[in-house]
Amino acid sequence: MSFDENVSMLSMAFYQVLLVAGPILALALGIGLFIGIIQAATSINEMTLSFVPKVVIVMLGIGLLGNFFMMGLVDYFNFIFDQVAGVGQN
Repeated sequence: MSFDENVSMLSMAFYQVLLVAGPILALALGIGLFIGIIQAATSINEMTLSFVPKVVIVMLGIGLLGNFFMMGLVDYFNFIFDQVAGVGQN
C-alpha cells in the first residue's frame, strides 16, 4: 500500500469516529447547556441535576441510534478487512 492509500484509510477512520461519536456528544452538549442555563437562572447548584439527565439522554440516544452506528462500523470494517486481504495479491 502506498502512503496516499494509508492516509485515505486513516481519514476514513477519523470520519467514522466522527459519525459514531458526534451525535452522542452533541446530545450531551445540548442537554448540558440546557441544564446549565436552568441552573444559572434558578441558582440551583446540584450536581445530580446536571449528571442524571445527561446519562439518561445519552443512553436513550445510544439506544435509538445504535443500529445506525453498528451498521456504519460493520460496513467500515468489512471494507478494511477486504483491503487487508488484498494486500498480498496482485
